[in-house]
Amino acid sequence: MMSYKVAVVGATGNVGREMLNVLAERAFPASEVVALASTRSIGKEVSFGDATLKVKALDYYDFKDTDICLMSAGGTIAKEWAPKIAAQGPIVIDNSSAWRMDREVPLVVPEVNADALNGIKKGIIANPNCSTAQLVVALKPLHDAARIKRVVVSTYQSVSGAGKDAMDELFRQTRAVFVADPIEKEKFTKQIAFNVIPHIDVFLDSGFTKEEWKMMVEVQKILDPDIQTTATCVRVPVFVGHSESVNIEFENAITAEKARSILREAPGVLVIDKREDEGYITPVECAGEDATYVSRIRKDPTVEHGLMLWVVSDNLRKGAALNAVQIAECLINRKLLKKAA
Repeated sequence: MMSYKVAVVGATGNVGREMLNVLAERAFPASEVVALASTRSIGKEVSFGDATLKVKALDYYDFKDTDICLMSAGGTIAKEWAPKIAAQGPIVIDNSSAWRMDREVPLVVPEVNADALNGIKKGIIANPNCSTAQLVVALKPLHDAARIKRVVVSTYQSVSGAGKDAMDELFRQTRAVFVADPIEKEKFTKQIAFNVIPHIDVFLDSGFTKEEWKMMVEVQKILDPDIQTTATCVRVPVFVGHSESVNIEFENAITAEKARSILREAPGVLVIDKREDEGYITPVECAGEDATYVSRIRKDPTVEHGLMLWVVSDNLRKGAALNAVQIAECLINRKLLKKAA
């Protein structure tokens, strides 16, 4: 079997570390894995399976013999560096929002629209927003069955989606509450411990936040331009795992029973849906897992053809690192990856 040289940019961050974990766990056919980050991280160590990798600087790295570059270094760096890296040969799979809505860049969730990988024009593939990724995995099989018209979603997003500093802030603030220390906030606009914040990313003129807008437009690009989505995105004091309350309106009739059996067969989905105590998934159980979990499947009686779901997934995995690695695996399986000389 052919093996590939992989570079991970942003290797010291939450998602970068998870990318290294996922590559090792899935025994990705890598001949070599290189950890890259900013100059201030030079010499730091990160784990890759049983090995320890020393971090090198992105600024001085030569990508000529690299086949795949997994990037999770934020939008500003991605905007500048993804085209530079792609120009040297490797395919760049970028986790930031920088390239998602570019017409020449496929936005891919392998279970949903792997065929979009046939149109890589700039050498860049975009990973969707974490909350969009898990949502479309659950929506796709239902859309195929009964055509979705409209989706209303409220998210309950964990702090790891905002990075390592955000996780530290939740920990520090929680401790401060217990010992009656003053609450200090740096990463979030309000106290996150014992609180929820209906504000992720920046506000737009429409009154929506950018996170909410991302969900609306990404669902259309990945799944179907005719689906109208509206979202309220909320940060909650959970370390890992995003949850979503989802109302779906369909064009055609579909029962909760039918939806349950369709989702049980769907790739990447695990249905946990017993109508009893503990008969549903919560973020605590999904952390470290690959699946998108669906619970609380029921009829929405307020519209003619409506369903309601509870969708939960590990935002660092399916929402980010796992999806990026699955895209790379897809490129290999579909023979879309040219090996560097």
